[in-house]
Parts: sequence; C-alpha cells; structure tokens
Amino acid sequence: MSPCETSMGRTGRAVAVLALLLLVGAEGCASSRPARAPVVAPRDKLAERWGVEVLGLRRVASGYLLDFRYRVVDPEKAARLFERGARPYVLEPSTGARFLVPRPAKVGSLRQVPAEPESNRTYFILFANPGRALAPGSRVTVVIGDFQVDGVEVE
Repeated sequence: MSPCETSMGRTGRAVAVLALLLLVGAEGCASSRPARAPVVAPRDKLAERWGVEVLGLRRVASGYLLDFRYRVVDPEKAARLFERGARPYVLEPSTGARFLVPRPAKVGSLRQVPAEPESNRTYFILFANPGRALAPGSRVTVVIGDFQVDGVEVE
C-alpha cells in the first residue's frame, strides 16, 4: 500500500468511490426489462416474513447514490436477502427505471454480504442514482431477489 493510500482516510475513499460511480455513469441504471414477479410483503409484515425492518432510503454522495438501510431481526429468515444470486435494485414505478448496485472493479459490489447475518445489526446497500434522477420525496420499490418493499420514500 502506498503512503497516499494509507493516508487517504474516510473522506478520500468516499471521493474515490464517487469518482468511480461518475465514470460508470448510466451503467448503474438499467433499462426496464421483464423479470420474474417478486413476492410482495406489506411493510408491517416484513419482520415476520423476511426477518428485517426497513430503516430508510437516503440520498448520499451529493445525490448520486442511494443508501438503503435495514436491520436484521431474524437472521434465519433474513439469510435469503444476503444470497449472492439475489440482485438488488430500486424500481421507480412510474417510469420502470431500475437503479442497480454499482460494482467498481477495485472495490466490488457496494452492498454488505456477510457469511451469516447477525440479529439487531444494521446493513446497507448503495444504489447508483445517475443524474440524481430520484429526488427526495420520490416513492420507490426496493427489490432484493424475491424480497420486495413498495412505497419506500427517498429522504
């Protein structure tokens, strides 16, 4: 590791990730294409069925990223959300636009995938928001494999 890398710090890493995302550009937003229909669970039943509690979806990195936070309440039920084959995305219902998880070459996918989820721990997924397409107040659907939660408001 070079001296520049060791002295980079948290802010420097955030700027580097943002720069990579800007280079990726529209690759983070896929065109709408038909997919299998995910199982929809009402928000109040998420903990019961999926073992998670949604904490929020916030714009970060000057609006170019969406930070989705959720807390695991039942690790056994929540394990399906952490499968590597479960591809998360945010769906904008009125346009059908999908906002994907960026996968910069040196950093990898911007989501947490632990070997075993822990109870009462908060996890995150970062989604690309190219052109700051989703503004605060937008209502979107978050999909992770078969998990789906509708009406999540972008803060």
